Amino acid sequence: MAAILNTLYMILNTRFAFFGSPEFAKIVLEELISAGFPPSVVVCNPDKPVGRKKIITAPPTKILAKEHEISVAQPETKESIPNFLGNNFDFFIVAAYSKILPKYVIDLPKLGVIGVHPSLLPKYRGATPIQSAILAGESETGTSLFLIDEKVDNGPVLAQRTLLIEQNDYQTLENRLARLSGKLLAEILPNFVAGKIKPRPQNDDEATFTKKFSTEDGQVDLTKDDPGMIERKVRALSAEPGVWTRREDGRRMKILKSEIVDGQLKLLEIQYEGGRPQKFA
Repeated sequence: MAAILNTLYMILNTRFAFFGSPEFAKIVLEELISAGFPPSVVVCNPDKPVGRKKIITAPPTKILAKEHEISVAQPETKESIPNFLGNNFDFFIVAAYSKILPKYVIDLPKLGVIGVHPSLLPKYRGATPIQSAILAGESETGTSLFLIDEKVDNGPVLAQRTLLIEQNDYQTLENRLARLSGKLLAEILPNFVAGKIKPRPQNDDEATFTKKFSTEDGQVDLTKDDPGMIERKVRALSAEPGVWTRREDGRRMKILKSEIVDGQLKLLEIQYEGGRPQKFA
């Protein structure tokens, strides 16, 4: 019992910064706060105009931090990060932060920088691991906590956890992986701070890499393409960049939802260019 109390005391008296901006990062941060591990500061992107009316909007992590009276830093560039933080931190956590941290930032905290990556590293390194796992028809994926170095998603792994993809679309799977990542972080942090976790190097020979998807990647041909591939593409890419085809009359049609029934593709929800989402008749 004394050892447990000492470890909890240690983690509660450490200073760490949380880096991340979008919804994925917000969910991870929620789990940390809920587990009693709020960061000393949240580092996120600057507020930016959103939507047709260009309303200045704060990142989701900033909104959550303010609700819990956590300090927020919003550096414009990665070069200015040290100006906001200094070197009085034990570790950083990075989850969906848009800037790649340079070595002089990685070296600031005493214990290093924990990266959160929603794949089972070394598979699916890069910017789109969730979409890529769905597109590849994987039955399972997971999350990896690793020590960040100067290469992308390359550092030694601290912990991993798997989950089944099922028929999840990107947004559903992203939320599940974010929740899983936050819970796993809260689980390992006491041992990490106590120096009880031995990082495991990744096997570069097993590494696979993802790419950013373009509008062209979302194009499908309903008469020629494999139905299973189209259905996976809809689940992976319908949110962004979108999945679309050309009808015989030349109109561009987005496919928002679909399913496979008896080996055939069934369209459930579509949207014509300039129109509103509608059920496919």
